[in-house]
Amino acid sequence: MADTRRRVKLYALNADRQWDDRGTGHVSSSYVERLKGISLLVRAELDGSLLLESKILPDTAYQKQQDTLIVWSEGDNFDLALSFQEKAGCDEIWEKICQVQGKDPSVEITQDIVEESEDERFDDMSDTAPPIELPPCELSRLEEINELIGSCLTSPMRKEKLATALETDGYIKKLLNLFHMCEDLENIEGLHFLYDIFKNIFLLNKNALFEVMFADDTIFDVVGCLEYDPSSAPKRHRHYLRTMSKFKEVIPITNQELLSKIHQTYRVQYIQDVVLPTPSVFEDNMLSTLSSFIFFNKVEIVTLIQDDKLLTDILSLITDDTTPPLKRRDLVLFLKEYCNFSQNLQPQGKETFYKTLSSLGILPALEITLSCEDVITKTASIDILTYFVEFSPSVVREHTLQQTQNSDDELVLLNVIMEQMMCDTDPELGRAVQLMGILRILIDPENMMASINKAEKTDFLNYFYKHSIHILIEPLLQNTMNGIVSRDDYRTVQLLGLILELLSFCVEHHTFHIKNCIINKDLLRCILVLMKSSHTFLVLCALRFMRKIIALKDDFYNRYIIKGNLFAPVIDAFIRNNGRYNLLDSAILEMFEFIKLEDIKALMSHVVENYGKVLDEVDYVQTFKALRIRYNQHQDKLKDREKAALDSVPSILRSSRLRREPRQLDEEEEMWFNEDEDFDEGEAVVPAATSNIINKKLNHEIDSIGKTLDKKNEGSSGKVFNNTGKAIINNNLNLGTTPLSPVLPSTTLFKKGLVDYEGDSDEEEEESGDLLSPSKRARFS
Repeated sequence: MADTRRRVKLYALNADRQWDDRGTGHVSSSYVERLKGISLLVRAELDGSLLLESKILPDTAYQKQQDTLIVWSEGDNFDLALSFQEKAGCDEIWEKICQVQGKDPSVEITQDIVEESEDERFDDMSDTAPPIELPPCELSRLEEINELIGSCLTSPMRKEKLATALETDGYIKKLLNLFHMCEDLENIEGLHFLYDIFKNIFLLNKNALFEVMFADDTIFDVVGCLEYDPSSAPKRHRHYLRTMSKFKEVIPITNQELLSKIHQTYRVQYIQDVVLPTPSVFEDNMLSTLSSFIFFNKVEIVTLIQDDKLLTDILSLITDDTTPPLKRRDLVLFLKEYCNFSQNLQPQGKETFYKTLSSLGILPALEITLSCEDVITKTASIDILTYFVEFSPSVVREHTLQQTQNSDDELVLLNVIMEQMMCDTDPELGRAVQLMGILRILIDPENMMASINKAEKTDFLNYFYKHSIHILIEPLLQNTMNGIVSRDDYRTVQLLGLILELLSFCVEHHTFHIKNCIINKDLLRCILVLMKSSHTFLVLCALRFMRKIIALKDDFYNRYIIKGNLFAPVIDAFIRNNGRYNLLDSAILEMFEFIKLEDIKALMSHVVENYGKVLDEVDYVQTFKALRIRYNQHQDKLKDREKAALDSVPSILRSSRLRREPRQLDEEEEMWFNEDEDFDEGEAVVPAATSNIINKKLNHEIDSIGKTLDKKNEGSSGKVFNNTGKAIINNNLNLGTTPLSPVLPSTTLFKKGLVDYEGDSDEEEEESGDLLSPSKRARFS
């Protein structure tokens, strides 16, 4: 069983007419008691499990193709194929099949295909039906030959008999001799007949005929016949294949079988894609054998290269500093074509393929070629990386994390990807778009294999936000300094749009990592500066980013938006749009509609209280009117709740005679003061150094609140206690906030707040003047 002659790959044709790799094993033929007959058995190479057990039935049509393939149908819609490593093994099994069916092993197909139509089936399967006799291959008989071949295409049985007739006596080569005669005599009519003849031979869909036509000594003549389409002027396909399409041997290929397969596959692919006319709906499935021919050729090429030391030599040359740029370009283009061929492999084969490339060091090589000045090399490298990341992003992530231990941040593949994205010289940013797609796959938590490597998600995202995110947001921060859009040219805004798309993805799929980044860098404020751009799509990108944040309904984000007054740029853009019925108008309205429908009270109150006068004038939609109604309802509920709470307090407790001595701190108050630092941290929104704009606005609000309190407290006495019991005076006290309000943890913005005793009535506020003595009353400037 270990004999290499018996080594095979088992394929099954799926619903998309593509061959699925069912595994590699060894084939044998033996009597199976359960099936009561001689059967084909394939046992897996790895564990000996049974991959195939198929009884050789007397009426099954087996086809032998390319000397190493046996194809047959197991039922109506289930095609199977055995691809042998060696021709000898294929011949051995083929003889066994023919022996069981009583056929001559020299045939390429063991059974005639059954006709679909009952009448034709009866006619064609009759024993008296004569074989098709082709006319003598002469110039004067070309029209007759053309008509005969064309008439056979409608009947599967006649197609089989015609294919058999064409195989005998070297009829195809005789036709190609006539082609040379017609070209020499400039017999255009004869050339037109030959075009139709060979086009119809392709539609016979027979592998044995393809083997003859695609041989080295005949393929160019076949292409020549297909140049003379009667409906158009003659083409020059042979000229292109011989002179224009040059085979570049970037590194010497000593394996002649590999070399021959590469040449043949390229030419046959060219015939399928360029030379043959586009098949009609009725002819679509008539070239399936041609597609299979190309498919198996590509699989064989990938396998032959993997078994050769070719890849090792190629990657060594790519990473060698002395390799000339043009040579490196050719090597990378070869790798790209090689990866393209690998797309024909099944998942198991692909996994082996990419593991082999990874172990040989393709990712370090790509770090070099991605940074090349040569655009073609760079583009091909991006294509290779795309193949890699789309199939196995974890391999790239693992490589990145390994690099972090022994490589500078700038040389890490992840950072190289982002740097190349930022410096793309293409006006349309084609390469940047492709790199953005790669980056998006790499940072997507959905494809991080938590079950295999539980730390992958945590480790990779930690690295990304610690060492890489700054590269991504740098153009954004640079272009929005001082609250203005520095550069508003098309390329810059295209790049910023890509960055915003990635950041929006991060907001949606990452949690605390991106939240910390947005707060520490005051990122949302910078992004909203872009709403001043003259490019509407960039304005919409900035708005979409804010919409993603609001969609999370996160109190932390909401407090950040309110404290930073970050609705102001949105309202400004809405006013500038001046009611025009466009996408920007709809997007802004939808955001406020979402706030209303989801009843995000904090944002709703902020918008109505700060921008209500402006928005109330918008009457062409009901959004803002409904927003104010919802806000008023909420305020009414709050008042009712406060009134109910006040009414529930016994009147004796509201009496000033039994009021607590304000200078006495009970145990609860002591705990509140002592835990003040923890409270600050829990309610932290924006660090003190984050934004001067926020600080100035808050100081202004605090000053105005302080002046109001000055008037209330004038002539009264009292103290404000810190946790040591001493009176404190601080111009930055946030006296206007209650314990439920957002509090800034900055020493320059907040120290301590006033104690508000629960249950004190509003009408006793004037009596609270005894809390501050005239000599120690806080003064606000």
